[in-house]
Amino acid sequence: MFFVGIDLAGSDKRPTGFCVMNEKLEVKTYVLYKDKEIIKEVKKVKPKVIGIDAPLSLPLGRKSLEINNGIHFRECDKELRKLKIKFFPITLGPMRSLTKRGIKLKKKLKDFKVIEVYPGGAQDVLKIPRKSKGLKKLSRGLKKLGIKGIRNNSTGDELDAITAAYVAKLYYDNNYTALGNPKEGLIIMPKLK
Repeated sequence: MFFVGIDLAGSDKRPTGFCVMNEKLEVKTYVLYKDKEIIKEVKKVKPKVIGIDAPLSLPLGRKSLEINNGIHFRECDKELRKLKIKFFPITLGPMRSLTKRGIKLKKKLKDFKVIEVYPGGAQDVLKIPRKSKGLKKLSRGLKKLGIKGIRNNSTGDELDAITAAYVAKLYYDNNYTALGNPKEGLIIMPKLK
């Protein structure tokens, strides 16, 4: 049984972290670039759940990212803000290309259970350091959760992909909190205490 975590880059010219995790929390990570590479790896693994670190929906009432109608936040984004978890709004500059790519990739993976995750927020909830505090600290925090097989030279993208896969497993195990409105899009987080 496998779970996949994808720390999606906004452009296929930049590295996307990819993690495959089994039910024993053993991981393999690598870096991919193109959507077709990501899809090929997913099809090879046939995961139970895929956690993608990218916005996978637009706010209700917003038809596109190009036309600004003043609606910038989804319900899940507002809930993150209430929890004092920092994030970038999906309509902000570089987040637009990530959002477009995330929505497109989710459609291409329609045969799989795909959830939106937010590794930085999940790391806050799990009380482990984000990658901005240092990759070694994040790696140690993930190992304390019982995750095995993390390489010493893992990139920040790979460590966030591990976090995404871990949240996908928590989702499968029914040990999660869903933020947002199901009609609009949810962000899946580790169970909030």
